[in-house]
Amino acid sequence: MSTSDDKLIQKAFKDKNWNEIKTTDTWVIFRVMSEFVEGFEKMSKIGPCVSIFGSARTTEDDKYYQMSMEIAEMLVKHGYGVITGGGPGIMEAANRGARNAKGKSVGLNIDLPFEQSSNDYIDKDKLIDFNYFFVRKVMFVRYSQGFIVMPGGFGTMDELFEALTLIQTKKIGRFPIILVGGEYWGGLFDWIKTTLVKQGNIDEEDLDLINLVETSEEAISVINEFYSKYLLSPNF
Repeated sequence: MSTSDDKLIQKAFKDKNWNEIKTTDTWVIFRVMSEFVEGFEKMSKIGPCVSIFGSARTTEDDKYYQMSMEIAEMLVKHGYGVITGGGPGIMEAANRGARNAKGKSVGLNIDLPFEQSSNDYIDKDKLIDFNYFFVRKVMFVRYSQGFIVMPGGFGTMDELFEALTLIQTKKIGRFPIILVGGEYWGGLFDWIKTTLVKQGNIDEEDLDLINLVETSEEAISVINEFYSKYLLSPNF
């Protein structure tokens, strides 16, 4: 554990007795409620959207930054808005693509001690700031008609597996989950097939929840084909 980690732990517990912790928790409830209310009110007015996830550290010259812009532009042309985590990197690229195509560009920003600050390509009336990851996750899942997952780190995988778990356990309705980039996601997908399925920790049918694609066109095609089965369009 690093020295900075030690200092954070000491700060968290310094001069805090159990009664103070309980009092703080009570007030947290109201802050959580306010984030849910703001999120529901704003997101319910936006209409059908697809969420694009990926690393905040991806630079503009990276091919996946360019692909994210392209995918976002194509989504807008097919009638969808674009939701991101509101930050830099892949998120910026996706919001930028949506802006370029004159579509809805939504940012669900999270307050972090590093990396995260809202990008300049989010519609001013569609930027929502969150303190709590779990509230933000609810907004992603509730108001997205699909997840497009670009290369990313822990946060990206957190959103990916959260969605897979909720769909697998039938807590939410199924929607397309698309991984873009076999060179990045292929190892993880192979491990899921050869280890999780083999050990019986998931069913082989659960693999059908994941779509691994290489191109922007393939990503859009998966979403369009999924909803065409149910005779639905972005205006459903």
